[in-house]
Amino acid sequence: METSDLHIGTSGWSYKHWSGVFYPEDIRPAKYLEYYVNHFECVELNSSFYNLPRETTAKGWIERTPISFRLCPKMSRYITHDMQLTGIEEALGKFTGVFALMKEKLGPVLVQLPPQLQFDRYLIISFFELLKSMGEGFRYAVEVRNKSWINDDFMKILSEYGIALVMADSGDRYPYREAVTTDFVYLRLHGREQLYATDYDEATLIEFAGKINGWLSSGKDVWVFFNNDFYGYAVKNAKQLISLVS
Repeated sequence: METSDLHIGTSGWSYKHWSGVFYPEDIRPAKYLEYYVNHFECVELNSSFYNLPRETTAKGWIERTPISFRLCPKMSRYITHDMQLTGIEEALGKFTGVFALMKEKLGPVLVQLPPQLQFDRYLIISFFELLKSMGEGFRYAVEVRNKSWINDDFMKILSEYGIALVMADSGDRYPYREAVTTDFVYLRLHGREQLYATDYDEATLIEFAGKINGWLSSGKDVWVFFNNDFYGYAVKNAKQLISLVS
């Protein structure tokens, strides 16, 4: 197993409530990223879901991180939630334009669909065709929040376009299916008993480590992000999983 095949980190790094839990109390929030990269080799960019970063910000992330570090941006909620994948050409162009600046450090782009959006074959194929035409060189992973998407037709469409289904672990809150639809696997661990606030126990992490080793053995790249940021659980669990898989 090559270490470059495995990427484990957290969903964001700019959490002030991690001060004294992960970050030393004397480190300013502006320097959190510099500290984070000494412990993890990748991160999800949750901030890009809420606001498209400026080009200077994107270039700053490149300069402030090691050459091997990878960032996985979350697609703008304007595209996914406000416009619900229609009439998005201009917005998508702006999004891909900013992140094209840092392509050498990009992991897959996370596309999170809103809970009210139900499976629509024509809509999703049109969206994927747009991604293919406007986002050359980008990889995508789709997280669904409506159970209507968990069907064989959608899995086939994902495979045809080389897009990953996000395996989103959240107890019973969001749909979950372990389907490998392309050459990489993408997991988001939100917490089970309490969303964003559950500390994963060792037995559960050992179970995930076994699955991850299986995917790696079959030649898949694996991306894992912990989104249970409350109390610093995400950092703790990410480090535990790295140790267990290693």
